[in-house]
Amino acid sequence: MKNITDSFVSLEHWPPARSFEFNTDILATNPINLSVVLGVLIFFGKGVLKDLLDKRKQRILSTIRNSEELRRGAIEQLERAQTRLRKVEMEADEYRMNGYSEIEREKVSLINATCDNLERLENYKNETLYFEQQRTINQVRQQVFQQALQRALGTLNSCLNSKLHFRTISANIGILGSVEEITY
Repeated sequence: MKNITDSFVSLEHWPPARSFEFNTDILATNPINLSVVLGVLIFFGKGVLKDLLDKRKQRILSTIRNSEELRRGAIEQLERAQTRLRKVEMEADEYRMNGYSEIEREKVSLINATCDNLERLENYKNETLYFEQQRTINQVRQQVFQQALQRALGTLNSCLNSKLHFRTISANIGILGSVEEITY
């Protein structure tokens, strides 16, 4: 060990700076270089590394807290949404039941209105048939009466001569005269 430390401390053994050479003795150089680098890193990097790790830890904790808050908020929103869904489903069931009963009431109302309309139409049809029947009967009566009157006039005209015609008129005047005496 003395030779290694002496080689660093004493400059006698070092060759003059004529040329640059690498020391390829791994056992002599690597442990020393590594111990120096590690010592410098530990001494100077300890604070920086601690600050970096503390910042990272704070960011992780902040992220975890934010995630927990978001999770709680999401759970609350989910519960509100589920409550709202149950309420909407109940309202939908109520509307569905009310709708079915409303449809049934409308159906019954429509059937009743249709029956009333059919009954009115039937009455109107019967009245129209009765009116047409009476009108037809009156027309037939009128035609029969006109035909009977024409036959009677034809028969009277063919059977009455002026003498018979004069006697009928006189008899009728006599009847009217007697009727007048009774009324006075």
